Amino acid sequence: MQATRGTPLTDPPAQPVPPPESPPAVPTRGGRLGLVLGGASVVLAVDAVTKAVAVAKLEGRDPVHVIDGALELTFTRNPGAAFSIGVGATVIFSLVAAAVAVLLVRTAARLRSLPWAVALSLLLGGALGNLADRLFRSPGPLRGHVVDWIRLPHWPVFNIADAAITVGAVLAVVVSLRGHHLDGTRDRA
Repeated sequence: MQATRGTPLTDPPAQPVPPPESPPAVPTRGGRLGLVLGGASVVLAVDAVTKAVAVAKLEGRDPVHVIDGALELTFTRNPGAAFSIGVGATVIFSLVAAAVAVLLVRTAARLRSLPWAVALSLLLGGALGNLADRLFRSPGPLRGHVVDWIRLPHWPVFNIADAAITVGAVLAVVVSLRGHHLDGTRDRA
């Protein structure tokens, strides 16, 4: 029976219920492996090209003074590690460099932090640049001498790979001190 005059006998059609408000989407950052590998490839390529030019233009010649007292281009072959330490341990340095490269790639596969990606790309590119010399230059695989060609005052002769390793290591320390984590999170100050 109709309760009041003019009221429909059937229930009115149901109004669509709006979906519950969902929380705003938090953008997720993808992995940084591609960035690390791309950056390392650039470092490796620049290092290889500059070493090839150094071998072609500087080997057997007197040093070239680019900026008197500040920058000199000179050719050396380094059988040891940085600063010519461990001249007799080239095979060990080669194996350590290969292990470090594998570790860096594994770390980069789960990496989410952009600053860490830049640091690791420099470290990986530098490690691969010098490892390539140890693998492919004379006197033979795992014993090859690294081509160094840049000299600054009061500093041993180095190359682009060495510079990338140094900058990458300093950047890693700074990034760590600023509270950046590999997973992309950051400590609050």
